[in-house]
Amino acid sequence: MAYWLYKSEPFKFSWEMLKARGEAGEQWDGVRNYQARNNMRAMKLGDLGFFYHSNEGLEIVGITEVCALAHPDTTAGEDPRWDCVDIRAVRDMPRPVSLKDVKANPKLSNMSLVTSMRLSVQPVTEAEWLEVCRMGGLDDPPKSP
Repeated sequence: MAYWLYKSEPFKFSWEMLKARGEAGEQWDGVRNYQARNNMRAMKLGDLGFFYHSNEGLEIVGITEVCALAHPDTTAGEDPRWDCVDIRAVRDMPRPVSLKDVKANPKLSNMSLVTSMRLSVQPVTEAEWLEVCRMGGLDDPPKSP
């Protein structure tokens, strides 16, 4: 099972915007960090992730699903180094989980959201996934295939 976290500034692309894309989802483009790109290349169809509002809100607001595997990022022009995946909204978090609450939880002290704040596409362990889902009010959290 694989879980991820996608960071987005809500004034550029928000959770509400992703939900509006429906089943087709949205290309997670514009990522220009090799580690984040490699994370996307490792993703499989159906992998779940958290949608995190960065800069404004600083909270996990929803759950996403990978709906298209890594492919060339159309915003990269002719530069073949950059790939992206497509993701779609699965559900809202019943209670958004703030960065402050994540940092205050000792079970999440090694989470990439705490240790690698600038990375825009991050891995999430299964234990972290379950803990954040619990904090967000999901008693029966969805699981990646």
